[in-house]
Amino acid sequence: MSDIADLSKGIGISKDQLTADGEPCILYGELYTKYKSETIKEVISKTNIDNTKLVKSKANDVIIPCSGETAEEIATARCVLKDDILLGGDLNIIRLHGYDGSFMSYQLNGKRKYDIAKVAQGVSVVHLYGEHLKNIKTINPSLNEQKKIANLLSLLDERISTQNKIIEDLKKLKSAIIDYAIGSLDTNFMKFGSVYETAREGGTPTTSNTSFYDNGKIPFIKIGDLKQKYLIENKDFITELGLQKSSAWLVPTHSILFSNGATIGEITITTYPVCTKQGILGIVPKANIDVEFLYYFMSSSYFKKAVSRIITEGTMKTAYLRDIDNILCPIPTKEKQLKIAKVPSALNLKIDSEQSILRLLYAQKRYLLHQMFR
Repeated sequence: MSDIADLSKGIGISKDQLTADGEPCILYGELYTKYKSETIKEVISKTNIDNTKLVKSKANDVIIPCSGETAEEIATARCVLKDDILLGGDLNIIRLHGYDGSFMSYQLNGKRKYDIAKVAQGVSVVHLYGEHLKNIKTINPSLNEQKKIANLLSLLDERISTQNKIIEDLKKLKSAIIDYAIGSLDTNFMKFGSVYETAREGGTPTTSNTSFYDNGKIPFIKIGDLKQKYLIENKDFITELGLQKSSAWLVPTHSILFSNGATIGEITITTYPVCTKQGILGIVPKANIDVEFLYYFMSSSYFKKAVSRIITEGTMKTAYLRDIDNILCPIPTKEKQLKIAKVPSALNLKIDSEQSILRLLYAQKRYLLHQMFR
């Protein structure tokens, strides 16, 4: 890479130097949070730092983090499309000689990502500097061909962005419908503790004991698994012995899983028996409580606000079941519950369909990056 670009490093801008106005700037953490495509068209952060030595971008610069949690994560390239953006100190700057920056960022995020990962150094924090990047080999067709390839991939990025917007809008619509339905209920209130047969947290078998995990068949749910309405798959398993020797318990099908520790409010409906780690409540509804209605009620702003008021601060934020039990809940008849759940359930099917399209778009992009940059 040193044959086609000058490699340098930004100069430090700390988060406490950010302001609401001033000059636009990019910090390395924003490459993981704000910028999801290969190009940076807009910059949100600004700083009033007075330092003429700060490095500023030139349109077509490619930037890549100097540090990250994993070797593959660190290989996240972005092309800056604007001049005079301040570049933070934990950014590698690749200033190309007559090559297209967007094309290069796509290439570096394709199979070259694994080449970059190999030269990054570190364990708990991985570091990557210009010295490591200079020997990375790249494919460099004519500038005209580079622009055509970058344009094709950018159109796919725009389609992915549109698809994400469709999904977010559907989720907002679903939330608004749920909040309206719950807010319009004219019914008696009952304490949350009276809507379930059984509820309690799970537990984690001792991780150092391999007999609790090796060849395990019992699904073991972590917070990262609570991303969809229905739990249809999971990655981790424990053994029967692990279940017996821990506070984990078997949560039956058609129950609610609700995260009440650290990350609070993630929720799903079980479609098969599972056990969970601590920080996740298993909730088995009573016969007169429809699990779909309970899912939507616990997803509503009403319930989320009530939970936020009883969170206990400590080493880890926790919403204890004993406090959740006292939340007053407007619970109508089961017939009414079924009617309320019908509309958001239909929207959920639509959201699932749109998310399937999104996964296909991401798969198409991965395929193109793999085929174009062998």
